[in-house]
Amino acid sequence: MEKASAGMWRKIDTRYNLIGSECEKCKTLYFPPRIICRICGRDTKMRSRKLSGNGKVYSFTTIRVPSDTFKESAPYTVGVIELEEGPKVEGHVVENGKKVAIGSKVKTVFRKMYVDGDEGLIHYHFKFETI
Repeated sequence: MEKASAGMWRKIDTRYNLIGSECEKCKTLYFPPRIICRICGRDTKMRSRKLSGNGKVYSFTTIRVPSDTFKESAPYTVGVIELEEGPKVEGHVVENGKKVAIGSKVKTVFRKMYVDGDEGLIHYHFKFETI
């Protein structure tokens, strides 16, 4: 068994990719992944599908008074992103020099979310960057 390391974490497909699921019967896409299709129920099989991470801003808000976990990041923008493939996903939006607006095009990036406690464990997650 491989010893836990940064390299091992990078090999986990869902760590740095948006992996959803697709119903083999009706082709509906879901993110996060589901094991049962909302439309077809148990009468189908779900398969993993890598999503592009590209989309547009469907809705957004700016957080000015955050929880303690994100106080170092305030103010920051959180949005609902409609991915090219259809599912809507919530996430932080990084402006990258371009203002966020409804319809702004975005792409998925993986960035530091926060540092946990005195031990300094860094948590990473996907964010959406304006393009």
